[in-house]
Amino acid sequence: MKHGVLGTGMVGQAIATKLAGLGHEVKMGSRTAAGGKAAAWAKAAGAKASSGTFAEAAAFGEVLWNCTKGEASLAALEQAGSRNLDGKILVDVANPLDFSKGMPPSLFVCNTDSLGEQIQRANPGAKVVKALNTINADVMVEPGKLPGEHAVFVCGNDPGAKGRVVEILSGELGWRRVVDLGDITAARGTEAYLLLWIRLMGALGTARFNVGIVK
Repeated sequence: MKHGVLGTGMVGQAIATKLAGLGHEVKMGSRTAAGGKAAAWAKAAGAKASSGTFAEAAAFGEVLWNCTKGEASLAALEQAGSRNLDGKILVDVANPLDFSKGMPPSLFVCNTDSLGEQIQRANPGAKVVKALNTINADVMVEPGKLPGEHAVFVCGNDPGAKGRVVEILSGELGWRRVVDLGDITAARGTEAYLLLWIRLMGALGTARFNVGIVK
């Protein structure tokens, strides 16, 4: 399968590297075709890896991953182009973190809206599925780095798209517990969890943790 990964940071590199390692064709997108991080990643990741602009990565991928910083996500997806997003699954991993007043960050959208919803409204032809935004990058792609059963969450408006993302998470990334929270409005909850996640990171002294669910 062909995947387009938008974003060259820690999250984008982790997801793109994992997918390429599983044998998928992966194109990493950045603002410019000569993006240094994307080109360097593609050179190191092997024959199935390539790089390009956001638009080129979006056109290439059958499944797309938004791994850009939350504050830049809408602009990046606009650069990707609606015609390149239409009809495709768009896994949104971004969070609306606002660092303008330093640490700890706040959220630039919350309560009655979410970044996931904004992305879906701006790109009505895409099938947005919010996922993996509650976990550090290395745990996203290697859940076995933590002991026991812990959870990843998905939400989105298209049941088929969610089902395909669940297949990728469980069948390829190794997640044993995937919890479907419903439609894309549930992104308000998973994004708001980042406020607690950051405090937990400080209290635990590590970003390598996750939550389990007991009922």
